[in-house]
Amino acid sequence: MQGLLSTKEAAEKLGLSPGTLEVWRCLGKGPRYIKIGRRVGYDLKDLDAYVESCKVIPLEELADLSRHR
Repeated sequence: MQGLLSTKEAAEKLGLSPGTLEVWRCLGKGPRYIKIGRRVGYDLKDLDAYVESCKVIPLEELADLSRHR
């Protein structure tokens, strides 16, 4: 699984514990991952996409957006 980040590396990149990613996998949430046999890997592009999907738009910004339409 060359080129993929391990659970530990992915957790460090996201500022989480490896255990959090393990629990999230069991719950079907969190970033996309690749599983081959017992090995789990994370593509850096998928981690970046996950971080992007977690962005929250403040209400003030939403109000500004609706005024400009």
